[in-house]
Amino acid sequence: MQSRLSICLYISNPNIAQDLITILRNQPYDIQTVNSSQELLDFVNAHGEHIDCLIIFQDNTVSPLFNQLYEQGTLLPVIVIESELDPKATAEKTQSLTCLYHSAEVRQPVATLDNIEKSIEQAITQFLHLGPSCSLVEKPVASPKTSVGEKQSSFLLLQQRRLAEKLKERLGYLGVYYKRNPKYFYRNLSQTQKRELIDNLSTDYRGIILNYFSDETEINQLIDQFVNQAFFADISVSKVLEIHMELIDEFSQQLKLEGRSDEILLDYRLTIIDILAHLGEMYRRSVPREDLLFDLLYQID
Repeated sequence: MQSRLSICLYISNPNIAQDLITILRNQPYDIQTVNSSQELLDFVNAHGEHIDCLIIFQDNTVSPLFNQLYEQGTLLPVIVIESELDPKATAEKTQSLTCLYHSAEVRQPVATLDNIEKSIEQAITQFLHLGPSCSLVEKPVASPKTSVGEKQSSFLLLQQRRLAEKLKERLGYLGVYYKRNPKYFYRNLSQTQKRELIDNLSTDYRGIILNYFSDETEINQLIDQFVNQAFFADISVSKVLEIHMELIDEFSQQLKLEGRSDEILLDYRLTIIDILAHLGEMYRRSVPREDLLFDLLYQID
């Protein structure tokens, strides 16, 4: 039996809410509706780990609501339904669009609700692309506390894993990987974006190196975070090796300056083997088997 996606609707406009329910009713979704921002917060706090996509109509309650979710470290795939009372004003607003919640959110004009299913796929896809170390919003409404970043990374990874497993059940294993968007591939990024991505990956990898032999760190979680980000950016194995060698060279120079032997760094060959094994398995599974390709493409369409 295929797994159904869980959709939560918070639509203050009753006409738009009814239109959405009508469109989604006969599709493979479990739909939950809430009628106030507090009801939504209560529902997210109780069932957040099981919500696959949040659909919200943009009104004056949205910014405080997103800020509260952000502050408590709760990140979900989200579609923001926008009214189009003035097409010219909407076009101008789109040009200067900033994130309300996180950088993977999807905006859906109310006039195009018939495309909501594609927007749900897009919201989930972009959410799967979010890296734990990336900036999630340009300017949070309030300054997060130090622990918020850790909560966000933990919740984000949990949601990404769960969504990937659900998509695996619903579309077949390859479905997850066909959701990769080439727009986010390393080779298609600007030079600035490439530097930022490699800096983020290097920071994550440094954490893996420093904690690889520690019993007090969830090292598998750190590795999953790194590999997930590298895979969805289509980072090559050679680039991962380059990141590893640069860090090992840096540590070697530091040890020599301290008059210590750098032989201990040989142990960290296990780290790069571990990382490449995880990443290689993801790339292997992203290659379609001939007997699944037709069925997969049919299901995605």
